[in-house]
Amino acid sequence: MVEITSPESLARDRGEKFKEYERAGVPEYWLVDPDKEEAEFYCLSDHGRYSVVMAGREGIYRSRVIAGLRLKIEWLWADPPLAGIEALAELGVLPQGRQ
Repeated sequence: MVEITSPESLARDRGEKFKEYERAGVPEYWLVDPDKEEAEFYCLSDHGRYSVVMAGREGIYRSRVIAGLRLKIEWLWADPPLAGIEALAELGVLPQGRQ
């Protein structure tokens, strides 16, 4: 689950929704704060509780739920945003025939 926060939703995203997703067993929860240009990534533990596995403004997050899914966090703040093919090239993953 991915939530993009806003000043109006921040308390709900960190409180009510966080607990609802945790109780429902949603295995991965991302909180993206465009105002702070920060992202937090939570994974459900074996005990059914979220723990933060990565947080910050940069770095590459590798999903623990979707095999092969990687996100370079600073792309979220890129201006202009990277096009899909540029992102794949930067990660070293290009569709066949594009290399």
